[in-house]
Amino acid sequence: MFAKRYIGITFEPLNIELIYTNVMAVKFNIHEMGNAIDPTAPTKFYARPIHTGEKTLEDIAEDISHASSLTESDVYAVLQSLVREIPRNIAQGNIVRLGNLGSFRLGAHSTGSDRKEEVSEHNIHTKRIIFHAGKLVKKELNKIVFEKNDR
Repeated sequence: MFAKRYIGITFEPLNIELIYTNVMAVKFNIHEMGNAIDPTAPTKFYARPIHTGEKTLEDIAEDISHASSLTESDVYAVLQSLVREIPRNIAQGNIVRLGNLGSFRLGAHSTGSDRKEEVSEHNIHTKRIIFHAGKLVKKELNKIVFEKNDR
C-alpha cells in the first residue's frame, strides 16, 4: 500500500503547490505486553512493524550492481571485505565510521563488583556491536510511513 508523504513546497507567482511523493507504507501489528518489573501493572499495547521478507548480502550486491557499472561479483567482493574488516577493526579498539551509513563500535555488558580492585576482564559476560545510523540513513528512516495491519 502506498501513502502520500509531503516533501516540500514550490512557490510560483500567485500559485503555491504542495509537493507529495508516493512512499511505501510499512504495516504494523499490535502486541499486548505486560510489565516485567511490575507484573501487577496493567498490560499495554504496542505497535510492531511487520517484516515482509529479508535481503541477503547477495541480493544487495545484485541491487548495487544494477545501479552502477560494477559487476555483481565485484560488489559482493567489496561487501564481503567490509564484513571482514568491520569486526577486525573493532577488535583493535577502533570505532568504524562509514560516512553516511553510520558507525560501528564495541559494547559490552558486565557484572558489577563491590570494589574497583575486583573488576577484571572476567566481569565482562557479553560483547556486542553497537550501530549508530549516519545522517543519510536517518534521513531516509524519517521518510518511512506506517499503516495499521487490517488483519
